[in-house]
Amino acid sequence: MPTVNDFEKALTPTWCPGCGNFGMWRALKEALEELGWAYEDFAVVWGIGCHGNGADFLNCQGFHTLHGRALPVATGIALSNPDLHVIVEMGDGDGYGIGGNHFIHSCRRNVRMTAIAHNNQIYGLTTGQASPTSDQFMKTPSTPGGVVEEPVNPVGVAVAQGATFVARGFAGDIPHLKELYKEAVAHDGFALVDVFQPCVTWNKVNTFSWFRDRVYKLEETEGYDPTDRTMAFEQSMKTFHELTCAPDECRVPIGVFYREEGSFTYQDGLPQLDRPAFKRAYEPRDVSEAMERFG
Repeated sequence: MPTVNDFEKALTPTWCPGCGNFGMWRALKEALEELGWAYEDFAVVWGIGCHGNGADFLNCQGFHTLHGRALPVATGIALSNPDLHVIVEMGDGDGYGIGGNHFIHSCRRNVRMTAIAHNNQIYGLTTGQASPTSDQFMKTPSTPGGVVEEPVNPVGVAVAQGATFVARGFAGDIPHLKELYKEAVAHDGFALVDVFQPCVTWNKVNTFSWFRDRVYKLEETEGYDPTDRTMAFEQSMKTFHELTCAPDECRVPIGVFYREEGSFTYQDGLPQLDRPAFKRAYEPRDVSEAMERFG
């Protein structure tokens, strides 16, 4: 089976030195190796953004889509070939902004696939404009006076809209993130792993040290029940904070927020998807009559 080194292409990553994408890339390769998947067992779909450059650096079968359209393309792959594990790599601007409508409906449909969000709270590829998850009052090239609105709460949205596995990781904790990936892809339904992925070039607020001082793991929180949707939503609200808050004033949860087993998936409602579409035609078909009509 492919190893971490096998999953690496000969191309050198072009991310900025120190970018959080490196940690996410490493965690995914380690997870794939430990899962023991062959190349033909899975497919990866990328959106547009710094994360999307990963399409050049991960040796696998996949598809690099348009901006905000990774989830519908991945849905098509998942429905046409139920034998594949489908993984989506999307950015916060890509998946929650441009593709926000697709995100909501992917959650409620509960399609069997995993969405990994590179959440750097900024538009990194296009020189640091505010994204849907930028902190309120953050100053950026597109908001020199500060972001006016509150940020999107992707974990809360996913929980509220019916996603059956919702987690958050941190690119600075690769072992923990790797385990979240493995849990997510093993889940039977739509799984979201929102990942805090510091942008070292354009986001000087939400840095690696900022998160290390503030994150805590839900699995280490006494009394936390990841099968309780209300509790999960309450924890998701702890993401919001003031830009200047001290570590003891704002703590940010990571880990599995919500997990629902045995749920009804989109594929369960389509029994004709019991096998890949190309395997349905076992016998050659005589199409001469149809061809004559168009002759």
